[in-house]
Amino acid sequence: MLKRIYLLIAAACLLSIGVLAQIPSGYYNTASGKTGNELKAALYEIIKGHTELTYTPGLWNAFAYTDKRSDGKVWDMYSACDFTFVTDQDPGSGGTSECQYYNREHSFPREWFGGAIAPMNTDLFHIYPTDKKVNSVRASYPFGSVGNASYTSGNGSKLGTSNYPGYTSTVFEPIDEYKGDFARSYFYMATRYHNIIQNWSSPMLAGNQYPAFTSWAVSILLEWNTNDPVSEKEINRNNVIHTSYQHNRNPYIDHPEYAQLVWNPNGTNVTITNIAQISVYPNPASETINVTLSYAGVSNYYVADISGRIVLNGELNHENSTGTISLNGLSEGIYFLRIIGNNQIGVVRFVVGK
Repeated sequence: MLKRIYLLIAAACLLSIGVLAQIPSGYYNTASGKTGNELKAALYEIIKGHTELTYTPGLWNAFAYTDKRSDGKVWDMYSACDFTFVTDQDPGSGGTSECQYYNREHSFPREWFGGAIAPMNTDLFHIYPTDKKVNSVRASYPFGSVGNASYTSGNGSKLGTSNYPGYTSTVFEPIDEYKGDFARSYFYMATRYHNIIQNWSSPMLAGNQYPAFTSWAVSILLEWNTNDPVSEKEINRNNVIHTSYQHNRNPYIDHPEYAQLVWNPNGTNVTITNIAQISVYPNPASETINVTLSYAGVSNYYVADISGRIVLNGELNHENSTGTISLNGLSEGIYFLRIIGNNQIGVVRFVVGK
């Protein structure tokens, strides 16, 4: 059967993964064309007023649907443990070493917003099941980049001294696979609670409504959002929370480019040109996809599959303003080509398939 490669083009402000994320028709219409604080406020109006869960048993029950691995175990982003739902749930004691119990981690620490206050305290978009020991080690330290680690968990998450410009105290660094997940959780929190975040306090918060985050926090979160693209795990979780629990969505999973449009609206745009629909037969893996670009300030590119796994990467010629990227050996599936530069991101979504 004839196979085709469909390439759908978008600059940073146009990327949409609506088909994948099952975004309701018109859900983001009122955000169209906006940037900066105006876009953040528009997104707040879209996602505010969500259905609140109970802390117990609401969160415990939801985890079995929002954070289940393919093998049925708990999907813990802080450890390499194989937790069983309910059986290994935190009983209120123990958990002094890894892989004993999982509990409810407020990845955006509740101390930052004043404690067990609704609806933040039960908002699933920033609460995840994690190893109780690692959760305790993380405490309410900000996320960041660790230089010297004082603790390393079973999956490589670290606590230690920050080596990121602008912050030198203790931070917790999740593994690369989940950095984008947590960045998009933080962007969600700053947006969902746009009306009150200026009253919250933490090393990552600026004490204002916009940009809400300190400059170093904005910088590292945007990097994480770019370098760890949206995964199938996040898309599925977003859908379940929307349809079965809170009835709102995380805009930064549906539209990861919103992060740049909100927190870096003056970043250089990437213009992508000359992409054609290509027919290949019989095996797309044997064909080369040539993508011709005009660009400014671009440093590199990579191709990630739907799970977020990087399958191709390379660097563009900084001396030129145009160039061609040749993509080889791709099997059937959905991919994202991301072009990254200084304060910018351009995206091409394409499908290789029948």
